[in-house]
Amino acid sequence: MHTSLLFAMPGWTEMLIIALFIIIFFGAKKIPEIARGMGKGIREFKDATKEIKNEIKESSSEEKKA
Repeated sequence: MHTSLLFAMPGWTEMLIIALFIIIFFGAKKIPEIARGMGKGIREFKDATKEIKNEIKESSSEEKKA
């Protein structure tokens, strides 16, 4: 299971190529804006997953009490 995860993760050369593509395609001025948007999206995703986990825990504890 861990080996399939390793193949999905890009290496440093792939990351460098992606970074160069982003700089060329979007320009250096847009990168901070893109990074902020990605950070906000990741934060919202983490918050949503925490809410779902809390709801699952609450519903399972309510079922155990009943």
